[in-house]
Amino acid sequence: MSGIEILGVIGFALAAYSVVANDAIQTLGTFLRSNQKRHWGVLWLFAAAILVAVMAYGFQTNATDVAYGRLNRIPYPEGGIQWYHILPPAVLILLTRLSVPVSTTFLVLTMFALTGGATTEGLMGSMLIKSVLGYGVAFASAVVIYTLISRIYERWIDRTKEEGAANYWYVFQWITTGFLWWQWLAQDLANIFVFLPRETIVTGDETQVVIAASTVIWGGLLTLGLLAFTFSRRGGKIQDIVNVKTNTDDPRVGTLVDIMFGIILLIFKEMNDIPMSTTWVFMGLIAGRELAVSYVAGLRDRMEAFLDVWRDAGRLLFGLVVSVALAVLIPWAATGNMPTF
Repeated sequence: MSGIEILGVIGFALAAYSVVANDAIQTLGTFLRSNQKRHWGVLWLFAAAILVAVMAYGFQTNATDVAYGRLNRIPYPEGGIQWYHILPPAVLILLTRLSVPVSTTFLVLTMFALTGGATTEGLMGSMLIKSVLGYGVAFASAVVIYTLISRIYERWIDRTKEEGAANYWYVFQWITTGFLWWQWLAQDLANIFVFLPRETIVTGDETQVVIAASTVIWGGLLTLGLLAFTFSRRGGKIQDIVNVKTNTDDPRVGTLVDIMFGIILLIFKEMNDIPMSTTWVFMGLIAGRELAVSYVAGLRDRMEAFLDVWRDAGRLLFGLVVSVALAVLIPWAATGNMPTF
């Protein structure tokens, strides 16, 4: 195995852990929070089964493309993976430990987009526009829906939370979590498999299918292992973002959040194959909800909720600045060529 191939494997491993520990936990955060009394192994088996199904479905129906077309506009680097390509997921791991909700799409894919040459020119701007639009749609949807229902629905949840939710609410939440998890994987598996040569992911050549299959299998096993580690830690530090939100330990809250999040991701996935930040969608959704349940339902101090949302937005912007800075300055310093937007 050459040095460049080793860098690709290292980058894949770092990206798998950083994506699972950051974005995945935000997606599964309410699921972990409201099922905290269940053994983490049971929760992991549920999430793992869906992950395997999503990868198998993509491999079978998309000409072995488990990235669901999200890498169509991002070619594999001509010179192979360089040291600066593996720097973003390493930084993401650090930021995750600091509870910073950074977009893995920006932090990981931006480096590839800005060093991909003419074929990716303008992609960075398109990714940003789509992600900001996702945040706006999620925020507005949450504000409208929760403004309409908070006074009744959220107050009912808050009033009856000591009694506990009926068992069928846990069934609903597991179903909606499965739907959301599928939609998220179809978006964010690209952030992991971007480190592998495209011919091992997408190929019409039957002689390459075995190579593609073996690559997907070992990549999937590694991701499953990292997911198990993250679940055993109950999400780690990034889970705090979900834990501090109002009544997120109730499956009735998680069910509605999962439905809205999943539908928004589905709509944007079908829009085009441009990658987007699922983190921005999630943060927009919980920001709109938190403001509504505080200002309309009165379940949290308004200023406290506002400052919480403001801090989260500041962390997102910080992550964006770090992403662009790394993607522009590091390759420029290494090669002397300024990436094009």
